[in-house]
Amino acid sequence: MDRPGETTHFGFRDVPLGDKQTLVNDVFHSVASRYDLMNDLMSGGLHRVWKDIMITALDPPRSDRPFALLDVAGGTGDISFRAAKAAGRGFHATVCDINTDMLVVGRERAAKRHLETRVDFVEGNAEALAFADRSFDAYTIAFGIRNVPRIDLALREAYRVLKPGSRFLCLEFSTVEMPGLDRIYDLFSFKVIPPLGRMITGDAESYQYLVESIRKFPKPNAFADMIRDAGFARVSWQTLSGGIVALHSGWRL
Repeated sequence: MDRPGETTHFGFRDVPLGDKQTLVNDVFHSVASRYDLMNDLMSGGLHRVWKDIMITALDPPRSDRPFALLDVAGGTGDISFRAAKAAGRGFHATVCDINTDMLVVGRERAAKRHLETRVDFVEGNAEALAFADRSFDAYTIAFGIRNVPRIDLALREAYRVLKPGSRFLCLEFSTVEMPGLDRIYDLFSFKVIPPLGRMITGDAESYQYLVESIRKFPKPNAFADMIRDAGFARVSWQTLSGGIVALHSGWRL
């Protein structure tokens, strides 16, 4: 339950905690149809490399051995499709996303790839997953956890639904610490991305929020502590592209 007066950040704004999810939903309703195109334009295609690195770390079995992936906030299916391509016939992914428009895009993409039997799409909240304890072999979340109002609850839910010996992987924007690159990155983020969002999706404000939300997300060491607090062991991270993103890992032992 929310405590009266409790607030959180929505980009650089403080908002009532109970309002953040609705505001985030509005962002992704607005940009869903052009979400993947904007990812290519904003990252110069690098998001594909980062996601491939995540799938390499996931290393789904290439055999007929059953392997159940839960891909949270993965509405358009990008991570699950990549994992399915890398895996054997025993692989199955469940994409869980709170945004119905993103799920519509994901289902359409799955049909075009003939992956309807290997990838399911389920509407759900990362903070209260409607899945049984210890029911998945891996949990992935790519560029989604910073949009969750209560990250600690989402992490505890990730731990709950994973089987012992399973892995949590989170790909998220991070803190650029390379001298010179940090200034270029800030300039591109605030001066280029919102106008680009207006041109491609007709919505600059949503992309203004997205670049602001990156700056509010915890630094890698602080986020690693949150992952440990949720119960995960062998927590680690690696930064990519000069710190633009980080791949976080934890194990349920």
